Amino acid sequence: MQILFDLLIVYILAVLVIFVCHRLGIPPLVGFIFTGVLAGPQALGLINAVHEVEILAEIGVILLLFTIGIEFSFANLFQLRRSVLLGGPLQVGLTGLLFFWLAWKPAGLGVGESVFVGFLMALSSTAIVLKVLQSRAEVETPHGNTSLGILIFQDIIIVPMMLFIPFLAGVGGDEMGRRFLFLLLEGALIVGAVILAAKYVVPQVLYQIARTRDREIFLLSVLVLCFAVAWATASAGLSLALGAFLAGLILSETEYSHQALGNILPFRDIFSSIFFISIGMLLNVEFLLQKPLTIVILGIVVLAAKTLLAGGVTLLLGYPLRTAIIVGLTLGQVGEFSFVLAKAGMSQGLFSGDNYQLFLDVTVLTMVLTPFLITLAPQVADLTLRLPWPSSWRVGSLLPAAPTAAARDHLIIVGFGVTGRNLARAAQAGGIPYVIIEMNPETVRTERRKGEPIFFGDATNPEVLEHAHLRGARIVVIAINDPAATRRITELVRKLHPTVHLLVRTRYLLEMPVLYELGADEVIPEEFETSVEIFTRVLRKYLLPRDEIERFIQEVRSEGYRMLRSLPREGPTLADLRPHLKDMEITTVRVAEGAPLAGKTLAEMELRKKYGLTVLALRRNGGMVFNPDPELQLAAGDLLIILGAPEKIAQGCFLFRETENCNL
Repeated sequence: MQILFDLLIVYILAVLVIFVCHRLGIPPLVGFIFTGVLAGPQALGLINAVHEVEILAEIGVILLLFTIGIEFSFANLFQLRRSVLLGGPLQVGLTGLLFFWLAWKPAGLGVGESVFVGFLMALSSTAIVLKVLQSRAEVETPHGNTSLGILIFQDIIIVPMMLFIPFLAGVGGDEMGRRFLFLLLEGALIVGAVILAAKYVVPQVLYQIARTRDREIFLLSVLVLCFAVAWATASAGLSLALGAFLAGLILSETEYSHQALGNILPFRDIFSSIFFISIGMLLNVEFLLQKPLTIVILGIVVLAAKTLLAGGVTLLLGYPLRTAIIVGLTLGQVGEFSFVLAKAGMSQGLFSGDNYQLFLDVTVLTMVLTPFLITLAPQVADLTLRLPWPSSWRVGSLLPAAPTAAARDHLIIVGFGVTGRNLARAAQAGGIPYVIIEMNPETVRTERRKGEPIFFGDATNPEVLEHAHLRGARIVVIAINDPAATRRITELVRKLHPTVHLLVRTRYLLEMPVLYELGADEVIPEEFETSVEIFTRVLRKYLLPRDEIERFIQEVRSEGYRMLRSLPREGPTLADLRPHLKDMEITTVRVAEGAPLAGKTLAEMELRKKYGLTVLALRRNGGMVFNPDPELQLAAGDLLIILGAPEKIAQGCFLFRETENCNL
């Protein structure tokens, strides 16, 4: 009962704190941490079952990383290999060396203790970073992918760090090498088993479970998969979070991933909130009040040093300066797995009580500031880029720039996701010269081998746009997932080329006014285009006249989508006449090449007598013919406005099509 009462108190307090944070514009994650500070044993002391809360917090981390894995795939992970295998070791190594030196020389700690401090400071918070990036839809952006790759390496390197602790404390050194090799072999076997399960076992098992059409058993099966893989990796000495991420990757390779994600999300949000609350419970308020200046200064030093090093590593990977700055600010905090290392080190005598508490308070401070830093990172990057940096830093050096397809009257596509690919395919089919700017190096390499006019670059840099011959372009289309970068590119394109036609894709309607103000000619919001497609299909199923549907779509788009925000429609329409037409419909159809009507006259076909259809008008070559003569010969491409009962229109549709399989 104690744990139930503690959870009740925690969630009541969380509701109040999050409500205040919402009013003040503070991220909810910070509110959860502050809730933990208030409820923890060092402040109001409202929580007694601290250990049980920590167990629930671990479940939150597992579910958080599991859902992120579901939204990823092995193909995505393979594309991160540069960040994991090169960026991760560089970031951990350089950060560890810097803080080793700071702890050894200025602070005067012993060599073993200083190395241990380097371990602690080298890690960043996987849970907090991915939670914020996911809420901002930035996991699949260049800075999101780079951050994720480095975080994955950090989760892996925790294992040898844990094994190294006894050696640093002067005990167990002889067994360390043997244990490390055994653990490495065990970890490789588990990862291999995960890959085999993803390809051969899990899809078949989930198929049989899905056939039962039982939601409960499907949900339980997904949870079993999640916790089983997490337990297996933890048993091998790897982190629970890494195991949960691998479990999500397994599920992402199946056709059941979307259903699983929808089922898991409510549980993830509940348990992950407990994790962030548990972080706040670690803060010793009394110790903070005793040494506030020391904690704040150390927190700033840690954030600044880790930001510079992570950003520098990103530059070394070849990414542009803007991406490097955002990655640096994203990974500037100390991670939650440093708490695990700190407890192990304290038990081995590598940490004194005061140093341990100082570490906890500084770590929690960096975590609290992380959501604000990630939110402000794009603006900080844009301001920093105003300084006279070297051109190679601005553009990046990952891949040599490929020559563009044309220097004048061409199309520039920024971003090569689904939208960019389809647009490039359409441009190629239409003989339109185009060039693509993309931030994913693997995509650039792959597509360049296929002959695509694509090059690596950050379009927020003027040099990249100039390389794409922006001043000679006719149209620029921005189709990337990063909202801040989208705004920056829109502003920059309009500044460099005031007359180019600029189309911008955005995810949300709220972005439209800002993008128009920055210079976009057309803004296409995904959520409303989806709604347009849905209501179009619904209206067609109800056999609403096609011209009415087209007019309505045109009105929605021309009015900047205001109509779908409850603005009334004025004036009579064909739809308003339906009650007076006694179940009759008016629709528009096109005569296809090879259709029965092509080459025949209306008199020959006897549409009214045989099929119950009346031709009201005909459109040909841009002109309208009302009440057409029965002897008028119809041709392929003619648009006929016909009147008839819905069932008659459906039955007679074959007259206008080349085959009988038609759909009006």
